[in-house]
Amino acid sequence: MSRIHPTPGTDGADGTGEGGASRAATGRRKAVRYAVPVAVAGIAAATIGIGSALASTGDPDLPRISAQDLIAKMAASDTQQMSGSVKITTDLGLPSMPSGFGLDGGSGGKKDGPAPSPESKLTSLFSGTHTLRMAVDGPDRQRLSLVERAAEYSVIHNAGEVWAYDSASNTAVHSKAPRGKGADGAHKPSGELPKDLAGASPQELAKKVVEAADSSTTMTVDGTAKVAGRDAYQLVIKPKQAESTVGSVRIAIDAKNGVPLKFTLAPKSGGKAVVDAAFTKVDFGKPGADTFSFTPPKGAKVTEGDAKGAPSADRDRKGKLPEALGLPGTGGGEPKVTGEGWASIAAFDAGKDAGGALSGKGKSAGKAAGKNGDAAALLDSFGSKVSGDFGSGRVFSTRIVNALMTDDGKVYIGAVSKDALVKAANAAK
Repeated sequence: MSRIHPTPGTDGADGTGEGGASRAATGRRKAVRYAVPVAVAGIAAATIGIGSALASTGDPDLPRISAQDLIAKMAASDTQQMSGSVKITTDLGLPSMPSGFGLDGGSGGKKDGPAPSPESKLTSLFSGTHTLRMAVDGPDRQRLSLVERAAEYSVIHNAGEVWAYDSASNTAVHSKAPRGKGADGAHKPSGELPKDLAGASPQELAKKVVEAADSSTTMTVDGTAKVAGRDAYQLVIKPKQAESTVGSVRIAIDAKNGVPLKFTLAPKSGGKAVVDAAFTKVDFGKPGADTFSFTPPKGAKVTEGDAKGAPSADRDRKGKLPEALGLPGTGGGEPKVTGEGWASIAAFDAGKDAGGALSGKGKSAGKAAGKNGDAAALLDSFGSKVSGDFGSGRVFSTRIVNALMTDDGKVYIGAVSKDALVKAANAAK
């Protein structure tokens, strides 16, 4: 049973009432300054049913705190050193992929290819349960490892040098850390691991959600919890907009140092969490120096990569889901965003060939089907046909994100209902 309740007074249930608005805004702006580098986020965010490692011995008794003050505490966290393990469970509701239908865009750990990039490894976190181990010692040293059944994939940053090593294939990619400008104008290492995996951590997930919180959001403190043996407050964030598919976001924040320890994203439709990431072990002491040392094992194939940790040829293939489905690409360009807050919808033009391939019409349809016979079956397994003033198209759904592609190649995507996407497509016509 929860041992605290939101602080009564002028702050309001959503943490944005009179007398608290300015502090809430300041807290949100400062929330991005978690001293723990984003890379530390290496832990990856989101899990459900993480097991006995997180079993609580009872909710701790803690002093009352308002949502604004809890956000400010998180923003003021100056933790620079930590290590631990995170268990992540993701349930987006995606269908099983046909055999050989990989979306990692990389070598997949094959013996004859380079080590997979952090971006391609990120796709493995889209479903199932995974374990991450991370360590950080200030902005110059971080290590993140994805532990698999009989292998481990690690990204190590040590004073500007970055290694990505895949033990399954005994391959490694060496690169320089991304660089930014220092106070003297000189370019210096940014102190971050590639963000592809780091963005899955409770810290980074919490940062993004708190940054996005605005008048379309309510924030309250809903009791306390024990996470990895640490006392924590629970911050609950809920969208006000009815068209949002997000039910709530719950963030467990360390009561002592303000570090987010657990992140849970629940869908409005109910059931298991879509994403739930939490520390199962955490230590805020200084990690040993050897934690960040790396020398390629004997016989390892080493490839020189770019500043983001991927071989240049490998990076050129990333982020091309349409091609992975046997469809034409989006043609580039920045998406147009309509709506506000949790009801935001991104729209872009994928081209008529893409729409034709989905609808089974046009010259591209036969080519796409011939390229990958499983594409049509995959699309039918989680896409439903819709129509409106915009014409006709197909909606692809997960438990949190929906996407509408019209037969003429227009794409609308967001964490909103199908009806909201159709409405946006009609309005754009």
